[in-house]
Order: sequence, then C-alpha cells, then structure tokens
Amino acid sequence: MRVNEIFYSIQGEGKFTGTPAIFIRFAGCNLVCDFCDTEHRPYREYSEDEIMREIADYKAGHIVITGGEPMLQLTSSFVDKLHRAGKFVQVETNGTQPIKENLSIDWITCSPKFDFCRNAELKLQHIDELKVVYQKQDMSVYDHIKAKEYYLQPCDVKDEARNEAILSAAIDYIKLNPKWRLSLQTQKILKIR
Repeated sequence: MRVNEIFYSIQGEGKFTGTPAIFIRFAGCNLVCDFCDTEHRPYREYSEDEIMREIADYKAGHIVITGGEPMLQLTSSFVDKLHRAGKFVQVETNGTQPIKENLSIDWITCSPKFDFCRNAELKLQHIDELKVVYQKQDMSVYDHIKAKEYYLQPCDVKDEARNEAILSAAIDYIKLNPKWRLSLQTQKILKIR
C-alpha cells in the first residue's frame, strides 16, 4: 500500500471532531482538486502488517483512513486486521469509487467533488456522513444524496477575507437549511495535524 503518512492526532472534521484518532493517509487520488491539502509524494510502500506494527503503540481505537482516495487501495484483509485489533474504521472518500461489498467499514464519510472536478460522479450506495466542501455553490445537487448526517465545511482558499465570506455564507445556508451542520477544520484552527 502506498502511504503518504501515518500519525496520531484528533479528528478535526465532521461527526467525530475532537475524537483521538490514528490517521492513515494513502497516497494517490483519481481527482485533482485545486484546494487539496494532501501531498501525494513522497510516499512509502507498506505491507498491511507493517501498518499494523506502525499503529500498535497509539492508544486510540478510532482509525481514519483518508487520502488521496483510499478506495483505490483499501482491502478487506486490512479492514479485517484493524477490526481484530479492536479498531473502529472510518473512511474519508470522494465517493467516485464504489465500496466493495466485502469491506466492513464502520463509518463512511463522503466528500463529493463534482462541483470542482470533472469525472467526479458519485458511485456510493451508502453514506454515513456527507461532508460538502463549501464555496457558495449551488447546493441543490446534494438534495438527492441520502446520508445519516450532513455537514458543510467552508473551503479554505488561503485568503482570510474570502474565507470569512465563505464561512458567513455557510452559516447563513445552514440556518436556512437546518439538516446541515457546520464542520470546521479544527485541526487548522488548533494548528495540529
């Protein structure tokens, strides 16, 4: 498996914000988003057992598998190893790759990118948490997507004034559409990974 990094921190986004978590960030993605904060190179090739050894000393029971796009590499044997080690497995995906039926993922966070990338068609049958990167776009394209929870995450465009305008617009949208909740990138606010 091509791994960009493995680290221990707290989940900064969505439902599990504040939860201690072990992050496994896979390298590589099938999309190119201009706001992506993942460096896809360098990466290291790991076996499943090497990853298990790498995470063994971290106390958290929550695993976040992210990327890039984790569904390009994630295997049922690896998810099974994580479960046997007593881990709760959350996957953050762009939703363009179907999740194989034999993957027993505990929580699927989908952040669609069809507002930002060509060929970003949603192919998931099940979504626990829909997390939309918000830049004041037309939200009607998300009306048909079924999920347990819905989050708007203001896009960090690396410009303070624009970020404030996007945050303000997100709050206004949520107040008018209360099925949505606000997800801030608290890891950036706290200046942690």
